[in-house]
Amino acid sequence: MKIHYDSNRNNQRSPSLNLIKIWLLAIRPKTLPAATGPVIVGIGLAIRDSVFNFGPALGALLVALLLQIGSNLANDVYDYQKGTDTQERMGPLRVTQAGLLSPRQVIQGMWVVFGLAALLGLYLVSIGGWPILVIGLLAILSAIAYTAGPYPLGYHGLADLFVFIFFGPIAVCGTYYLQAGSVSPLAWWSSLPPGFLVTAILVVNNLRDIETDRKAGKKSLAVRFGVRFTQSQYILFLGLAYLVPLIMRFSEASPSTVLLSWLSLPLVIPVLKDVLTKKGPPLNATLAGTARLGLIYSFLFSIGLILDRLL
Repeated sequence: MKIHYDSNRNNQRSPSLNLIKIWLLAIRPKTLPAATGPVIVGIGLAIRDSVFNFGPALGALLVALLLQIGSNLANDVYDYQKGTDTQERMGPLRVTQAGLLSPRQVIQGMWVVFGLAALLGLYLVSIGGWPILVIGLLAILSAIAYTAGPYPLGYHGLADLFVFIFFGPIAVCGTYYLQAGSVSPLAWWSSLPPGFLVTAILVVNNLRDIETDRKAGKKSLAVRFGVRFTQSQYILFLGLAYLVPLIMRFSEASPSTVLLSWLSLPLVIPVLKDVLTKKGPPLNATLAGTARLGLIYSFLFSIGLILDRLL
């Protein structure tokens, strides 16, 4: 999925960058909290239900990180080939567009990363069976189809839905399933907030790029429906993320300790203000802030689940 954010923008090639630094730019480490948060929630659920298993939990985390990195590389090269990444780009440096790596190098790197994810995935398939195999194949296919192929998802307003599904229900419930062998109603409920928060990152991304995406013919929801819709979408997703624990509080199967996630509410104020008042490159910091919010929320939510077992 296309999730990228950085508070620093530099579209000029720098002679001081060595190959390691260039590849670090390409994989975009600051995007990785988006992949980490949902897995943390799944692990918290497993600990709460006394089914935690270190091997599958670590495997799920590593595969999630590799899939995010592979997706980043795919976006880097295929956005460039489609003409979306130009000198007018408002986001962080893209190595293909900047000429730091050739399209062939980035594509090769993408397949190496997806290959590593597939190898680790075989271990997870040996534990979880065919459902995990299907999830893994769909995850790789969606990561590539986001910007590549005859009908790229990100170019037709479908990215929001796929990001929510893969970073919400699939990531959280998949992590839990690998340890428990089943998926509980609590797992489904717990998968919703991470999905909303990661999708909110994408919403900021689309808001920042609305003008350049429109010029490139990329029909994101922001391009289709405008700035006010996109701002409302962001508010809705953040609001739903905090509403879900309250709804869960009144469910017989859900612990009240999940409300610990509300301790992250102070982080909402600055990013919400930014989305309502800023546009263009300044929203890069808002992307980072939204990612930080999602990760801290997931930690607190997971701690709340674990506390339910201890109390």
